[in-house]
Amino acid sequence: QVQVVESGGGLVQAGGSLRLSCAASRSIFSINGMGWYRQAPGKQREFVAGFTSSGRTNYADSVKGRFTISRDNAKNTVYLQMNSLKPEDTAVYYCYAAAPVKVWGQGTQVTVSS
Repeated sequence: QVQVVESGGGLVQAGGSLRLSCAASRSIFSINGMGWYRQAPGKQREFVAGFTSSGRTNYADSVKGRFTISRDNAKNTVYLQMNSLKPEDTAVYYCYAAAPVKVWGQGTQVTVSS
């Protein structure tokens, strides 16, 4: 029954930073998993970062060391801090919550210019 809504996308220059937010409609403390995927034009949706059911974090190799996923249970929100952005990071970023099936947000556009 949970709903998620992303925000924070925009246009940034290469090397810049952006923080995405994913607000859930209820407490995220008991949600089995939450995280982020992205989809670039003409490409498959790919995993970016997420929390496991045990609270551990996983990252795609392409973003490891540059992106950080975090959460604020009091605000029912997860974040994706994106640093050292590259043009290849350009995509629509989608938040998901697994409860237990994945529930998706509407996506937020991230564009990184050269």
